[in-house]
Amino acid sequence: MKSHITTTLAGITALGMAGILAFAGLGLPTGEQRIDQTPQRVLLDMLQPEQQPSPHDPLHAQPDQTMTTTSETSTQRRIVSRSAYNITPLSKDRVAELASVLDEETYRITQNAGTEAAFCGNLLDNHKDGTYVCVVCGLPLFSSEHKFTSGTGWPSFDREFDPQHVAKKVDTSYGMTRVEINCARCGSHLGHAFPDGPTETGVRHCLNSASLTFIEKGEEFPDRSKPIPTETAYFAGGCFWGIEHFFQAGPGVISAESGYMQGKTEAPSYKDVCYTNTGHAETVKVVYDPTQITYARLLQAFFTMHDPTTLNRQGPDVGEQYRSGIWYVNDQQRDAAKEFVKILNESGVLRNPIVTQIEKAETFWPAEEYHQDYIAKTGRACHIADPWTADEKARAAR
Repeated sequence: MKSHITTTLAGITALGMAGILAFAGLGLPTGEQRIDQTPQRVLLDMLQPEQQPSPHDPLHAQPDQTMTTTSETSTQRRIVSRSAYNITPLSKDRVAELASVLDEETYRITQNAGTEAAFCGNLLDNHKDGTYVCVVCGLPLFSSEHKFTSGTGWPSFDREFDPQHVAKKVDTSYGMTRVEINCARCGSHLGHAFPDGPTETGVRHCLNSASLTFIEKGEEFPDRSKPIPTETAYFAGGCFWGIEHFFQAGPGVISAESGYMQGKTEAPSYKDVCYTNTGHAETVKVVYDPTQITYARLLQAFFTMHDPTTLNRQGPDVGEQYRSGIWYVNDQQRDAAKEFVKILNESGVLRNPIVTQIEKAETFWPAEEYHQDYIAKTGRACHIADPWTADEKARAAR
């Protein structure tokens, strides 16, 4: 059974990882090595815009960036779905520009919440494998994998390509209450969702063919229908519930998934890992947007949220599966992790040496579904140090 852990990193709690980096000479703009400042002040100094390093520099962290492209979005923080698509709402001007090239019928349906005649849509009887994207902005919305014949006269799907790609709202038009579905990025009308689906989801997404463009499997997606470039990192820090929970909250983190790595067997179960000496470590797979957060900032967060000085243990959780580890995917991550550990060890902040393993990443085996988003589901927690608090306070003070 998982339990709460008590961190021994009193120095980290008091000083903050930003202060540790400053002490090590990696953060203060003047190169001054001081620790007699508050973590918030040190962080503010580190985040001065004129001092920002390249986002490709693995040894430095940078703050979130905002989207300011006037043709695509209004100035706001970029929103990325768990499928790694930019779903930041487009500006009204940009939507109007995209919709201006639509034919009259498609415009009526997508921009004025119209409905095409039953059994007339060109995608109703489409049985090819592929992806259905928004006709206006190109965001992937539904997959042929989830399409079924409903007999209603409109293309029907039991689930979305990604739930974050489809927005839902109550529609009370025509004297009835329904759930309208729209593209989450451009707001275009797609159709309605009904609670009478034949599969385990119990949902029938009823779509207008005119709202969709079909891209057959094997065809190259246009740029507007492609996910953003992402990078992946793997961290093991004891119970993966807490590690996953805090990484998921990180700015620029697209997804965090619990699983098992660095073991001797394939496709292990939680029971296998706990009781049959498979050698796996409870690990969290972090997919992130490198333009929004750097690998170094992830390292900072990782060493804040767990104790890297206890071997095969986090608090009362004891066993090889609870070991501290960084599983790198390329030489840049390896070098950055080793340098970070070296600096942290030499800083004197920790009472004991770091025992975190740094190894080349092997196969990641996803954990059982009940482990995913465990803290969000249950409210239980096992890691007590929130690594993003200093960031939030620094932004609020600016």
